[in-house]
Formats: sequence, structure tokens, C-alpha cells
Amino acid sequence: MIDMGIKVLSPQTRSTIITYAIVIVAFVAVTLLDGMGLISNSLSGQLVPICAYVSLAVSLNLVVGVSGELSLGHAGFMSVGAFTGVVVAGCLARMGIESELVLFVGAAVVGAIAAGIIGFLVGIPVMRLRGDYLAIVTLAFGEIIKNLLNNFYIGVDDAGLHFSMKDTASLGMNQGMILINGPKGAVGIDKISTFVLGIVLVLITVAVVLNLMHSRDGRAIMAVRDNRIAAESIGINVTKYRLMAFTVASALAGAAGVLYAMNYSTITPSQFDFNQSILILVYVVLGGMGNISGSIVSAAFLTVLPEILRPINQYRMLLYAIVLILVMVVPHTRIYQRVAEALRGRLRKAPVDAAVAAEGGEGDE
Repeated sequence: MIDMGIKVLSPQTRSTIITYAIVIVAFVAVTLLDGMGLISNSLSGQLVPICAYVSLAVSLNLVVGVSGELSLGHAGFMSVGAFTGVVVAGCLARMGIESELVLFVGAAVVGAIAAGIIGFLVGIPVMRLRGDYLAIVTLAFGEIIKNLLNNFYIGVDDAGLHFSMKDTASLGMNQGMILINGPKGAVGIDKISTFVLGIVLVLITVAVVLNLMHSRDGRAIMAVRDNRIAAESIGINVTKYRLMAFTVASALAGAAGVLYAMNYSTITPSQFDFNQSILILVYVVLGGMGNISGSIVSAAFLTVLPEILRPINQYRMLLYAIVLILVMVVPHTRIYQRVAEALRGRLRKAPVDAAVAAEGGEGDE
């Protein structure tokens, strides 16, 4: 009946368009509000961290939601990218490069590669585990990475990079610059991250994850998630595809770590602990497992929420906890499910009604 050249978008295409639209509309809205002076300084300072957490949530969703594996060490890969990016940016600045865009791109690319390599090496033994064992081992690796960074001393001078695991005196530098100072972390970082660069990174992260999900490899990853035995029976290499998702997610977390680090003058390894990994996991769970647009909304909303509640500082974290509980409980109520089903029915019916109306108009002519 509907054969008049009017094509109804598939659910996959519609979901992809909505995901990109959320990011673009949010960027335009925030830019306009900031230009009109309607965004406070405290909230404006959260724009780059919001982009970093959105990228982290989307990348972790690739492991937790798409691959179906519980990883508790995402902050470890974030820290690898962050400190690698600081070192790369410091070396490039020492070489006389002044362009902030070049510094950031160079730091982000190398940080993503370094985190991806670590993720690949960690994933080789880890991806052979499942369930609670996988969660505990990824948690352990995240803590190992944090404690290793506590013992790294890195500096740069005219002779090049200097590395030590003792103290700064052991670096043997001649009027150089200390980039990483053990437990004190990286100090004197050039704050080159911007909201525009953050949005670009979010779009790149979303594009990588969605393209992987909709590819042949992505379908294999989801097949492993849905039924491991059935996937193995038809010749799918389970470890390979799980490792692929884990490595890509680690690389994207490294790039997000660079964005996060370059927004502050100082970062320390203690910032990237177990609590940070749990926070990112909360964004994924609240947004919906495998739901990329949900991860974007939940990460942005829950990052901004503490700042919105700051005027009532005494009850701020209490209300934050109540919001988390409501977000988890309300979707399982009958009223919510009925309303959601009614809305989905209207959305499915609207394109068909439009097509029928167009066909009827042409027939009247």
C-alpha cells in the first residue's frame, strides 16, 4: 500500500540520528546560553569534564552493554591516557610547538594508542574470564595501574626524556621540567582542553562505537553476549571479539583521559581510583545497557546534578542518591511502562500515517 517513494527509517538509523542529534543540540544550546551569560562560572567549568565523562560512559558501554562483560577498571585506562597525554604535550611544547590544537591532538592520539595497547595486553588474560572473576581482575588491574603511576617520575630537558621510579633527584636533569612527580602527579599542565574539543571527541567516540556495533564484528560481539555457546558452535572466536571490544573501549577511555587531564593544572594518580570506575559504571547502568544515547544523557545529567544542588549543600548528596534510586526504580513501574509503550506506539504509527496521507493527497490530484 505504501509504495510512493516514501521510506520509513529503520529503528537502527533512527536511533543513530537521535544519538548524534542529542550531542549537536546540546552543543548549540550550551553555546547560545553561554553567549547570553546564562551559565554560571561553576557550571561552565564542568563542560569539559562532562564531555570526558560522556566519552567514558559511551566507551564503557561497549564492554558492559554491547559485549556483556563487567569491567571495573575503566579509570585505569583513563589514567594511562591522561598521564601519557601530559608527557606528550610537555615534550611537544619543549620542542617549540605552540599551537594548542596540535598539542591536544598529538596528546590525544598517543594517549589513546597507549591506553589501547595496555588494554590489549590486559585483555589477553582477562578476556578468558567471565562474570565475577572478570570484574575482580579488571578492578585489580585498575589499582595496579594507579599504584604504578604513584612511583613514576618523568622529566624532560634538552637531552630528552628522563625516567625514574625513585625520586626526582634520580632523574639527573639539567634545568629541565618535571612532567610527572610520583604521588604528586602531573603539575603545571597547560589547560588546553575546550568545550569544542570535548564535543568533537564525544562525536568521534559515538561514531566509533556505533559503527562497530552496526558492523559484522559488532554483530559477532553481541552474539557472544546473547549466547556464548551458540556463538562458539557456529565458529565465532569468542576471545577475539571480546578482546576487540575491550581494546577499543580502552583506547577511547585513554583519549577521554587526555581531555580530562588537559582541563586542570594538576592531576594525581589518586583521582583515577576504584570510585572513578564505579562512577562511570553508574552512568552506563542508569543510561541503559547498550543504549548509547542513554549513556550520553545520564553522564551529562549526573555530572551536572551535584553543581545544580550546590545551593542546598547540606542535603546535596542525599538528593543525589535519591535521584539515582528513582532513576533505577521508576522505569520498572507499571505506569511508566504503559506510558512508554503508548509513546513508542505513536512514534511507530506517525511515519505510516504520514505516508498514507501523502498517498491520499496524490490520489486526489
